[in-house]
Amino acid sequence: MRIAHRPEEVEPVPRAVAVGSFDGIHRGHRAIFAAARETGLAPTVITFDPHPRIALGNRVELLTTLARRLELIEEEGVETTLVAAFTPEFQRLEPESFAERYLRGIGAEAVVAGEDFRFGVRRSGDLRLLERLGYEVVVPDEVEDVSSTAIRAALAEGDVVGAAGMLGRPFELDGTVVAGHQRGGTLGFPTANLLLEPDLACPRYGIYAGHARGNRAAVSIGTNPHYGGTERRIEPYLLDFEGDLYGERLVVELWERLRNEAAFESEEALVAQIAADVEAARRSRRPPHDR
Repeated sequence: MRIAHRPEEVEPVPRAVAVGSFDGIHRGHRAIFAAARETGLAPTVITFDPHPRIALGNRVELLTTLARRLELIEEEGVETTLVAAFTPEFQRLEPESFAERYLRGIGAEAVVAGEDFRFGVRRSGDLRLLERLGYEVVVPDEVEDVSSTAIRAALAEGDVVGAAGMLGRPFELDGTVVAGHQRGGTLGFPTANLLLEPDLACPRYGIYAGHARGNRAAVSIGTNPHYGGTERRIEPYLLDFEGDLYGERLVVELWERLRNEAAFESEEALVAQIAADVEAARRSRRPPHDR
């Protein structure tokens, strides 16, 4: 997939363009991409960085990094993605100016979006305006009960199976492995210490079963109450893995919530519980998904 950052970098050929933040690339987003492919025009996406709500000063827990968003868009058969910088200047564009530069300028003939799509300064442009400007408007059937907001709510409850049902794949933690306290190694379960970008969503604290780098994983998310911790840590233990992950990107799928985090009577009791968590992770199954 070709990735561009300015419309002038995109060859103006006949295109079906999907426009949106597309945080999470959930089943509703994928229906939009599928509709773009079905037009027979070059399937193209325009997405934003940073997320518009964050740029406007709001707190948003993002479901994917920009890098992962682009990877998932590519998996949907999109040929070109234009990452538009959501700057103050961009925010002031009149809808007609946006359409002229970002749509007509790249060859758009069709725009694929949900019925509530808005664009331009103060969200003053809509699908009716696009039709008046000469674009074919394609509105795919809505995927009911699926939204980024609903996925965030499921994660806040630790419901990673419910989140997977809306995403169409397991929810992922996407971060960089950094140095930690290294307690896991002394206990016989060396964990990676995963650092997330500050705006990324994180599920309710607890112990999860998951998968990363071809290995099952037992993942601790929380403050390590047994050791009196206060800072959030995300610590996946990759079963049957040997190697050094420091400094590397690690994407961890979460399959199942196993239990709450807890403090234990002794370190022996903690080790016994971790061993049980590891066996539970070994038995866990990837949640139902469509990809």
